[in-house]
Parts: sequence; C-alpha cells; structure tokens
Amino acid sequence: MTLKKQTTRDYAPFKQCPLANHATNLCLFTQTERGEFIVGEKTVPISGTITLQGGVHVVESKEKESVRDIFIGTEDGKTVSKTPQAVPGGLSGVVNPELLSTGMRKVFNEFIKMGDTTVTATIELAEPPSSIRIDVQNLIEGQGIALVLPVKVKLDNGFLGGSCYIGSSRRPVSLSLTTGNTSPPKPNKPIRGRVGKASLKDDYSLTVVRGTSLVSNAFAAPEAEGCGGPARAVNRAVNAELGLPAPAGHNTAILNGTLREANAPAVRASE
Repeated sequence: MTLKKQTTRDYAPFKQCPLANHATNLCLFTQTERGEFIVGEKTVPISGTITLQGGVHVVESKEKESVRDIFIGTEDGKTVSKTPQAVPGGLSGVVNPELLSTGMRKVFNEFIKMGDTTVTATIELAEPPSSIRIDVQNLIEGQGIALVLPVKVKLDNGFLGGSCYIGSSRRPVSLSLTTGNTSPPKPNKPIRGRVGKASLKDDYSLTVVRGTSLVSNAFAAPEAEGCGGPARAVNRAVNAELGLPAPAGHNTAILNGTLREANAPAVRASE
C-alpha cells in the first residue's frame, strides 16, 4: 500500500498508537483545546491542550457486530498528557489562611509577599490506561456514555508541596463523559455535549472530528490530600476554600476539542 506524502502526514499524530499490540483495531488521538473543570467552588478554565491517545480493540460477536470497545494505552506510557492549567486567584484562591496554624500562616504570607502565588491544576490518570472505558459508537452518535476517565488533579505551588492532589488511585475522580445529554443530580442541571463535524480521508481509513464537546456533571470529588506535606492544616485550608469534598451535582467537566480516529492497518502502512 503506497501513501501520498500528504496522507502520510495525516497519520503522524498516531505515532504512539500501540500497534505492537495486535489487538489494536483503531488508533485514537484526541485533544482538548478549551473548556473548563469545576470542582466544588472553583472553576479552572482549560487553556493548555490536553491530549488523550491510544488504541481500541473492537470486540465483535459471531455475527461480526461490535459488542464493546477496549481501550489500550500508548506505547510510550503517555496516554494522557500532563498539561498544567492556571488556577484563577492563585494561592489566595486555593487556600483559606484563617485555618492555618500560626507558623504555616507566616509561611503562607511570605509566599504572598514574594509573589510566588501561581497555582496550576494538572489532570492525571489515577489508574492504569486499561481502566479507561470507551464506546466509539456512543461518541459519534451523541448518546450514552462515550468515555470514562478515572483521574486525579494535582495542585502545584511551592507552598502546597509536590503531593497535593484531589483524587487518588484509591479514590479517583471518575468522569463519565458524553457527547449527548447529561442527567446529573441537583443542583446541577442537564447539559449537552456535541458530536462535532466529521471529515473522512484516505478511503474512510481516517476520520477527523472537529468541534467535539465531551461533558460530565454527575461526578463526585473527594477532599484534597497531601497538601503542605505533613501539615494537615494545609489540607483543611485547601478543602475549605475549594468546597471539598464535593458530592455529585456540584462538579462539571467540559472538554472541547478535536478527535482523530484511524484504522490500525492504515497507520501501520503509513510508517
């Protein structure tokens, strides 16, 4: 199979598709370019591109009908990119200093005085890539759950230390995302995702869908842990400011961007 140079470039995003795994039928490369992540009382806009990539094994019945899709992580282990997002309000918008001990409040004030107040939030996978659940049919038809991501959110700032997380492998934030309608508990209201506009290339071997919106607003968020090292008062100050733990109905994820899907044989032929 000979591919034109332009077609070869079209397949370049799939270079980490797990082609060595012969179960891989499809290659996925999705990028969230904008959106927002609301946890408790804090809204974090998504401005840095978050990439989710990997492969899909399509399980078929004896009648050659698709039964379910199994997600397969990338060959380099970077299934979800760790892209920091700026948290509005910085350190003062994440920590309630009134709940800090006298000593920690002094340290907090020093950070404020020095201007070291930037806080970033980074979405990371909380479990192995095999825990990701995907339904390609639901994704393109705008119905049901299309993608389930178990994640944790790392909050970064020198005052918070290097282990400040909302969620963990033990208690992940489970995002059940759809391009259709959500059905959250109150006080959240239903919101609608968007399938986007698809373009087909290379005799239907490659699909690019632009303007996709995956949404979820029925998940719970646990309290933050590990903030400020052994100083548990920092955890309390962070949770009080962010309104954590936040039960289902108080949190929202909106992931807007571009989806690329390709047949694995076509990706192999492009190499």
